[in-house]
Amino acid sequence: MLMRLAAALIAATLCLASPCLHASNAGGSPAFEAMLRQADLVRSSDPEQFQQLLGQLTSSVEAASNSQREQLAYLRAYQLGFSGRFDLGIAAAKKIFDTTSDVALKFRAGSLMINSYASTREFTEGLRYLDQTLALVDQVQDPDIRHHGWTAASQIYSAVGQYDLARHYAELVLADDPTPRTSCVAGYSRLEAIFYLGRLDSAESSILQAMAQCEAAGEPLAVYFLKSYLARFWATQDDRIRAIGTLEQMLPDVEASNYSQLIAEVHSQLAQWKLEEGMVDDAEGHARVAMERSVGIVHSLPFIQANQILYRIGMSRNDETLALASLRAYTEANEAYLDSVKARELAFQLVKHETQQKTQTIELLNRQNQVLTLEQRIAAKTTQANRLLIALLAVLLASIGYWAFKVKRMQVSFRKLAEIDALTGISNRHHFTRRAAAVLEQCRKANEQVGLVMLDLDHFKSINDQYGHATGDWALREVARVCLEVCRRDDLLGRLGGEEFAFLLVGSDLDASAALARECRLRIAAIDTLASGHEFQITASFGVAGSRSCGHGFDALLAKADDALYQSKRDGRDRVSLHAVPA
Repeated sequence: MLMRLAAALIAATLCLASPCLHASNAGGSPAFEAMLRQADLVRSSDPEQFQQLLGQLTSSVEAASNSQREQLAYLRAYQLGFSGRFDLGIAAAKKIFDTTSDVALKFRAGSLMINSYASTREFTEGLRYLDQTLALVDQVQDPDIRHHGWTAASQIYSAVGQYDLARHYAELVLADDPTPRTSCVAGYSRLEAIFYLGRLDSAESSILQAMAQCEAAGEPLAVYFLKSYLARFWATQDDRIRAIGTLEQMLPDVEASNYSQLIAEVHSQLAQWKLEEGMVDDAEGHARVAMERSVGIVHSLPFIQANQILYRIGMSRNDETLALASLRAYTEANEAYLDSVKARELAFQLVKHETQQKTQTIELLNRQNQVLTLEQRIAAKTTQANRLLIALLAVLLASIGYWAFKVKRMQVSFRKLAEIDALTGISNRHHFTRRAAAVLEQCRKANEQVGLVMLDLDHFKSINDQYGHATGDWALREVARVCLEVCRRDDLLGRLGGEEFAFLLVGSDLDASAALARECRLRIAAIDTLASGHEFQITASFGVAGSRSCGHGFDALLAKADDALYQSKRDGRDRVSLHAVPA
């Protein structure tokens, strides 16, 4: 929601107070160096002059040193991102990040990628580069460049809902004597985090201070958003009339800014407070403006809030048409927003897990290297030294076992964070098992038959061995796609692990379940593998069990289906076997 403003301000605050180009350019042209510094100085304040200077720099690049060429490449990457071509800007910045030996320039390129990934909502990649970029901060001498990286960290942590971390990095900037404009951005980012942490009720002085900083820096949009926080502060003090007055006073300036996100935010908040004060007609008008201004804004909270308000108005007027339409729009938008929140949280947990795993892996390797060194030193020593070696090895094994246990426990914990198998997009085993057990209990109470179908890809290991794991992954995704095609709406499908999949078929007896299994077997066998870059045959063996003979216990059904599956394997694979019903 409000993070869009932070992104815009941060993109415009790339060392504006002074040019950040700093590296020694021995052998380069002084005139070229002067143009570089001027371009860096005006790149956000005067885009037209910046574009002209880029053209002049490009035409005279033959006179530039290698270091100056790298600085020019960075300015081009910035220009691509500033103009909205984030994919090209990211690619250009990544090349600099991977190749330059200039730590400060590497830090700037990393910060630029973080901002760009946040703008494109590719949070996982942004967080990965954040870890790599912040690892360089102690080597960066220029405070303006440090502030850029910390502000980018605050922005992306706010984007993924980690508001304590967002506040921490904003406060690092504020404590490091920033320029007025950087102080405005950091102050705004800090208050945004405080707002989402639910601590706005004690932030009046901070809001007023940030407003003064942003007014001095000439950032009216930031001032307007900060005034909206001030209005929220009054609302937390049970003074909604004062809050409404604060927003209405600045509303003409807000609408003149033509910044749709800000306009939608102000109108949706006015709609909520006026409805609570009984000004129903005014509330409806503000809600409709908020909806109009939210069109095209991804996961817009003002749009969600406006529809919720219109639903309440419709219900109060017994206007079923308005209430139903608003409820439907609210539900769809809110579900999409919650999905985006879950995706952001998962991105943060994934990168956090990767970072911890890398750290522990490095520690394990360091411990192993230490022991190998000790082994070499004591190889020629006496029995006493050998006993010491044995003791050290025991400590090593215990340590490796301990860290291996911790890594395994973290992996198990992380898998529980998600219900969806990352490779195939269907339910993972944990989620499938939990849902299947619940559905089986419902069917048991309703005396409804259920079928369980298990399938296992034949000779899958040979596909990996012959064509590589990328091809094996492609095959698993194709099989999952085919399984989804044969699934009915109420059926459950999950990947049990490796190349094993399972269906739970509600309302299906053994014959109907077997028919679905045969249809699925034929479709899997018909998969065209040329799209993978290789030509090979995919087949699967199936086992089918039904609740009529096995009961409604998930474990029993799964075991019988598994027995039938392995009967298919023993009978030659690529076939369907049924668990026999007792006579």
